[in-house]
Parts: sequence; C-alpha cells; structure tokens
Amino acid sequence: MFDQIHRFAKVIVIALGILGVSGVTGCSTAPSTTEEKTALRREAETTFSTAKRNDPSLGPVAKQALGYAVFPTIGKGAIGVGGAYGKGVLFEGGKCAGYCDMTQASIGFQLGGQAYSEIIFFNTSAALLDFKGGDFAFGAQATAVALHSGAGANAKYSKGVAVFTMDEAGLMYEASIGGQKFSFERASDNAK
Repeated sequence: MFDQIHRFAKVIVIALGILGVSGVTGCSTAPSTTEEKTALRREAETTFSTAKRNDPSLGPVAKQALGYAVFPTIGKGAIGVGGAYGKGVLFEGGKCAGYCDMTQASIGFQLGGQAYSEIIFFNTSAALLDFKGGDFAFGAQATAVALHSGAGANAKYSKGVAVFTMDEAGLMYEASIGGQKFSFERASDNAK
C-alpha cells in the first residue's frame, strides 16, 4: 500500500515539475545502485513473462523485434493536473541494453490514479535509435493495444513501434500514451 501511495505522489510531483508549476525535477533514468538495477531487470523480466503467458503470440513478436522496452509499473495520477511516470529496461537480443524512464503530463478535468505495465516493440533501426537517443516521444493521439490472447499476432507497427499495455494483474488495460516522453541510459558492462 505504501508503494502505491508513494508512486501516486511521485507521479503528481513529476507532472507538476514537467509543467513548470513546481521546481521539482524528475529522477535519473537508471537506478542508482546495483541492487536497484538488478531488481528493475527482474521486475521487467517477470512482467514480460506474464505478458507472454497471457498472450503467447508475443513470443514471436519479441523474436522479430530489434528490441523492446518493458515498463513493469507506470503510475498515472491526476488532480486537475495529471502525470505518469515509470522506469523500465530496454532489451536487445534478450539482454539488458539499458534503462529507460517515461514521463507524461496532461492538463484538464481529471482525478484519480492507476497503475499499468507497458511494453514497446521496435521493428526498425531508426525507431530503436531514436529511443536510445533519448529524444523519443509519442504524439498526442497515440494509443496502446490492450494485451489479450492473440493481440501480439495482430501487432500493428506505427513508425517502427508497437505498444501493448496490461494492468499489473496481467489483465487487459487500454491506455492513452499520447505525450509520453522517454529517456535512456545505456547499461554498463557489469550491469548486464
């Protein structure tokens, strides 16, 4: 329960910082300790395993992709001003290539919070390089496919990217991903 409250509070603080309402800045992309990096990689691997168990067609999608980013938990919250934040891992060839984070901000009538997982597949070198360059973002109208059995078989790429989401219990969850921005930090050799 404390973790959920902490994530919700962090989301609001980051959203306010992004919008300039507060001087608070975001967190560093990579976890700061070896233990935190290991924990994030394990959480990402568990999330991906859950996704493949719920939709076996994701296995072939992952094998064909040049890389994929797994965000085990994205916390999304709003009190008028909204935001979302999550840390993830980029995998290339099934191995950790680095750490990434996602921020999203919105303004409008909104109240509440939720948490979900997100997996981004890259099928072009250009899309993967943009992501790793730290200047990757989704347009305002972007949406993700709710993960369910067979969804991977019908993966639709747009500009070299396909996005799937699920709630933390592994059930379907649709999400608007418009406005999400990503940063990336390459893993050091000993972090793989």
